[in-house]
Amino acid sequence: MTTDRPPRRKTFLPEFEKRDALRTLAVPKDDRLKNPAAGIEHALASEDSKALRLASAEFLAIAANFYYVSVPDIRVRSARPIRVWESGRVQSELFGDYNIETAVIRVWMRTAVQKRPTSYGTFLSTLCHEFCHHLDLKQYGFHGSPHTRGFYERSAVLYQHARGTPKKKLFWLPMAGGCWRIDWVRTRREPPDTKR
Repeated sequence: MTTDRPPRRKTFLPEFEKRDALRTLAVPKDDRLKNPAAGIEHALASEDSKALRLASAEFLAIAANFYYVSVPDIRVRSARPIRVWESGRVQSELFGDYNIETAVIRVWMRTAVQKRPTSYGTFLSTLCHEFCHHLDLKQYGFHGSPHTRGFYERSAVLYQHARGTPKKKLFWLPMAGGCWRIDWVRTRREPPDTKR
């Protein structure tokens, strides 16, 4: 995962930096997100697209209720697109997206080439990622939702909570142009935070 470039115009930089610095996300103290997440896992295993859409919609409704935001609509599609043009560059595979104007989340349940069911972790992570775009706009009132370090960290907190896995700190490596990428070697090496 690589962050977006900081904006070139200095007037937009403070808001971008504010989003980058927002690294935490409050999560429910109970397990309300774990049941619909388990439903997502079961629907993926049975390759039932209707059940997957319903479990995903339930997950989003419960999350939206917790965060006091509107419930985004969900579309579960079949095989992922292989090539998509996004932000001035070609993406090799699209896992999901969020439409800012319509508040619709789309996620794909099958891999692009072999058309196999997406892994549970990938699907749930994508759903959490796209929901965090929704949160950026509806809860924080941001005028867009760039991929900053803060965005990825908030998305990871939601995913780890919903999946019931220990919180894991993300480590970052700087790249050219002010971008960052996750240092997966160090992130995987560090023990998880067992304090919830």
